[in-house]
Amino acid sequence: MRRPLRLALIAGVAALAVGGVGVTAALMDLPQDAVPAQDPPQDPPSEPAPAGDPAPEQPVPVTPPGGADAIASAVAAVQQAVTPDDEAETAEEEAEEEEVVVAAPPEPEGPPGLRQRRRYAIVQAMDKVTAETMRFEVEVNGRPVAFNKTLIFRARACEVSASDEIARDAVAYLEISAQPRAGGQETRQLFRGWMFASSPGLSGLQHPVYDAWVVGCRA
Repeated sequence: MRRPLRLALIAGVAALAVGGVGVTAALMDLPQDAVPAQDPPQDPPSEPAPAGDPAPEQPVPVTPPGGADAIASAVAAVQQAVTPDDEAETAEEEAEEEEVVVAAPPEPEGPPGLRQRRRYAIVQAMDKVTAETMRFEVEVNGRPVAFNKTLIFRARACEVSASDEIARDAVAYLEISAQPRAGGQETRQLFRGWMFASSPGLSGLQHPVYDAWVVGCRA
């Protein structure tokens, strides 16, 4: 009698465990309401350069040894020493110096830097009808977030610029779908692709009621 009872208890515990996993997966797939988020972190401001010694108000004359007479004598000696051949060579050298030489850009040292991935994408959405605007976070490959109980946001990646890139930017791969408030209708996808924080109009959500764009990324 004890063995069948023990087998029944084991079977019941296993059924509860499997049911709990299914419930957890279902809850993770349900969107959570958007919560206002803070602005993405910015680079620390650069410190101003220390002030140097002020320049003199009047130019300071510099007189070489010997005075003006020594300067005149040196100029006359140089003029007498210059021959016609020397003048021709000087003219050729000046013509060569006037030629514009375009140097090739230096090759980068080492491989280019890799973009750094972040855990959260910071998104800003707006309802054009009610003028409601909210900035919120969407976890990458995490639980979806609902704005105004209609727009559903899912983030698949969020990256920031590498250290060797000139322009600082943040890009995120988002999936945006519309969830109807009334039952009986299916959710339809509105956007799927990369969004750029520096160029919101380059690749963004096109919808008659809503606007959405990426603001930045957060670790």
